[in-house]
Amino acid sequence: MANITFQNEDVHFILPDKTKIKKWIEKIILQENSKKHIQISFIFCSDSFLHQINKTYLQHDSLTDIITFNYSEDEDTVESDIFISIDRVGENSKLFKTPFIAELQRVMIHGVLHLLGFKDKTKDQREKMREKENECLTLYHG
Repeated sequence: MANITFQNEDVHFILPDKTKIKKWIEKIILQENSKKHIQISFIFCSDSFLHQINKTYLQHDSLTDIITFNYSEDEDTVESDIFISIDRVGENSKLFKTPFIAELQRVMIHGVLHLLGFKDKTKDQREKMREKENECLTLYHG
Protein backbone atom coordinates (compact mmCIF):
# COMPACT_ATOMS: atom_id res chain seq x y z
CA MET A 1 0.00 0.00 0.00
CA ALA A 2 1.49 3.31 -1.06
CA ASN A 3 0.98 6.60 0.70
CA ILE A 4 2.59 9.23 -1.51
CA THR A 5 1.86 12.86 -0.70
CA PHE A 6 2.76 16.23 -2.17
CA GLN A 7 3.05 19.50 -0.29
CA ASN A 8 4.59 22.94 -0.60
CA GLU A 9 6.92 24.91 1.65
CA ASP A 10 7.74 28.52 0.77
CA VAL A 11 6.38 28.21 -2.82
CA HIS A 12 3.05 28.12 -4.60
CA PHE A 13 3.20 25.09 -6.89
CA ILE A 14 0.56 22.77 -8.26
CA LEU A 15 1.80 19.38 -9.43
CA PRO A 16 -0.05 18.26 -12.57
CA ASP A 17 -1.25 14.63 -12.89
CA LYS A 18 -0.80 13.75 -9.20
CA THR A 19 -2.67 10.45 -9.52
CA LYS A 20 -0.62 9.32 -12.53
CA ILE A 21 2.62 10.30 -10.78
CA LYS A 22 1.64 8.40 -7.61
CA LYS A 23 0.86 5.25 -9.63
CA TRP A 24 4.12 5.61 -11.58
CA ILE A 25 6.24 5.93 -8.43
CA GLU A 26 4.48 3.00 -6.74
CA LYS A 27 4.98 0.87 -9.87
CA ILE A 28 8.73 1.67 -9.96
CA ILE A 29 9.17 0.81 -6.27
CA LEU A 30 7.23 -2.45 -6.51
CA GLN A 31 9.03 -3.41 -9.71
CA GLU A 32 12.46 -2.80 -8.19
CA ASN A 33 12.09 -4.17 -4.68
CA SER A 34 8.50 -5.25 -3.98
CA LYS A 35 8.32 -3.12 -0.85
CA LYS A 36 5.21 -3.68 1.24
CA HIS A 37 4.95 -0.27 2.89
CA ILE A 38 5.53 2.96 0.99
CA GLN A 39 5.34 6.33 2.73
CA ILE A 40 6.85 9.18 0.74
CA SER A 41 6.24 12.89 1.15
CA PHE A 42 7.42 15.13 -1.66
CA ILE A 43 7.92 18.67 -0.37
CA PHE A 44 8.24 21.27 -3.11
CA CYS A 45 10.09 24.35 -1.91
CA SER A 46 12.24 27.34 -2.85
CA ASP A 47 16.02 27.48 -3.28
CA SER A 48 16.39 29.36 0.00
CA PHE A 49 14.30 26.82 1.93
CA LEU A 50 16.27 23.85 0.56
CA HIS A 51 19.58 25.68 0.99
CA GLN A 52 18.81 26.08 4.70
CA ILE A 53 18.01 22.36 5.01
CA ASN A 54 21.24 21.54 3.17
CA LYS A 55 23.28 23.68 5.60
CA THR A 56 21.45 22.57 8.75
CA TYR A 57 21.22 18.82 8.21
CA LEU A 58 23.99 18.01 5.72
CA GLN A 59 26.50 20.80 6.47
CA HIS A 60 26.61 21.69 2.75
CA ASP A 61 26.56 25.40 1.92
CA SER A 62 25.33 25.03 -1.65
CA LEU A 63 22.20 25.01 -3.76
CA THR A 64 20.76 21.69 -4.83
CA ASP A 65 17.64 20.50 -6.61
CA ILE A 66 16.80 17.63 -4.26
CA ILE A 67 17.48 16.25 -0.80
CA THR A 68 16.17 12.81 0.10
CA PHE A 69 15.82 11.81 3.76
CA ASN A 70 15.50 8.04 4.06
CA TYR A 71 13.70 6.96 7.25
CA SER A 72 13.26 3.29 6.27
CA GLU A 73 14.12 0.94 9.10
CA ASP A 74 13.59 -2.42 7.41
CA GLU A 75 13.77 -3.92 3.95
CA ASP A 76 9.98 -4.06 3.47
CA THR A 77 9.58 -0.30 3.90
CA VAL A 78 10.21 2.84 1.90
CA GLU A 79 9.73 5.86 4.14
CA SER A 80 11.06 9.26 3.18
CA ASP A 81 10.74 13.00 2.91
CA ILE A 82 11.97 14.23 -0.46
CA PHE A 83 12.56 17.98 -0.69
CA ILE A 84 12.68 19.45 -4.21
CA SER A 85 13.57 23.03 -5.08
CA ILE A 86 11.13 24.24 -7.71
CA ASP A 87 13.52 27.17 -8.36
CA ARG A 88 16.44 24.82 -9.11
CA VAL A 89 14.30 22.52 -11.29
CA GLY A 90 13.25 25.57 -13.30
CA GLU A 91 16.84 26.74 -13.73
CA ASN A 92 18.00 23.24 -14.70
CA SER A 93 15.18 22.84 -17.23
CA LYS A 94 16.44 26.00 -18.96
CA LEU A 95 20.08 24.92 -18.70
CA PHE A 96 19.39 21.44 -20.11
CA LYS A 97 16.78 22.73 -22.60
CA THR A 98 14.13 20.34 -21.34
CA PRO A 99 10.50 21.03 -20.36
CA PHE A 100 10.02 21.93 -16.69
CA ILE A 101 7.73 18.95 -15.98
CA ALA A 102 10.20 16.51 -17.59
CA GLU A 103 13.01 17.85 -15.40
CA LEU A 104 10.78 17.65 -12.33
CA GLN A 105 9.86 14.03 -13.07
CA ARG A 106 13.55 13.16 -13.49
CA VAL A 107 14.40 14.76 -10.15
CA MET A 108 11.46 13.05 -8.41
CA ILE A 109 12.41 9.59 -9.68
CA HIS A 110 16.07 10.31 -8.86
CA GLY A 111 15.09 10.68 -5.21
CA VAL A 112 13.02 7.50 -5.32
CA LEU A 113 15.92 5.58 -6.89
CA HIS A 114 18.18 6.67 -4.02
CA LEU A 115 15.64 5.08 -1.66
CA LEU A 116 15.92 1.86 -3.68
CA GLY A 117 19.69 1.73 -3.27
CA PHE A 118 20.95 3.53 -6.37
CA LYS A 119 23.95 5.79 -5.76
CA ASP A 120 25.54 8.63 -7.72
CA LYS A 121 28.92 9.36 -6.11
CA THR A 122 31.15 7.82 -8.81
CA LYS A 123 31.06 8.21 -12.58
CA ASP A 124 29.91 4.59 -12.99
CA GLN A 125 27.16 5.05 -10.39
CA ARG A 126 26.00 8.27 -12.08
CA GLU A 127 25.81 6.49 -15.44
CA LYS A 128 23.75 3.63 -13.94
CA MET A 129 21.51 6.15 -12.16
CA ARG A 130 20.93 8.08 -15.41
CA GLU A 131 20.13 4.84 -17.28
CA LYS A 132 17.61 3.88 -14.62
CA GLU A 133 16.08 7.39 -14.59
CA ASN A 134 15.61 7.16 -18.37
CA GLU A 135 14.04 3.71 -18.05
CA CYS A 136 11.64 5.01 -15.38
CA LEU A 137 10.73 8.09 -17.44
CA THR A 138 9.93 5.83 -20.38
CA LEU A 139 7.53 3.89 -18.14
CA TYR A 140 5.78 7.13 -17.19
CA HIS A 141 5.34 8.25 -20.77
CA GLY A 142 4.75 4.79 -22.22
